[in-house]
Amino acid sequence: MNEREQQVRTWSMLCHLSALASLLIPFGNILGPLIVWQIKKNELPEITVHAKESLNFQLTILLISIIFSIFLVDSIGYWALMQNPMSMLVSGIGLALMLATIKLISLVLVIMAGIKANNGELYNYPSIRFLR
Repeated sequence: MNEREQQVRTWSMLCHLSALASLLIPFGNILGPLIVWQIKKNELPEITVHAKESLNFQLTILLISIIFSIFLVDSIGYWALMQNPMSMLVSGIGLALMLATIKLISLVLVIMAGIKANNGELYNYPSIRFLR
């Protein structure tokens, strides 16, 4: 493997793994892949496919998280108005667990995609195609 191919693999992997920046920075899951792509897109155009794949997945996860958060706040508010604290607690815990599960699955998929990119393969996330 030549040096250019190694650079492509490394930066492709970083396109995926930079989404883990969300663990430290709000919206880091979108900013990380976007910054890596913008820095290297002219020098290594091969990483564009990985960057778009990563961004599409992160935007999908963001959309799902927003929807679940709205439902979570809405359900807690509804049951609070109905003055039924047990229902408020149960519905809130269920939605929060589903949101946490989605975040955990997202973390696993990002790591899997990073490993595949480092092996020279493209990982196709289950996501909405915002960027083509």
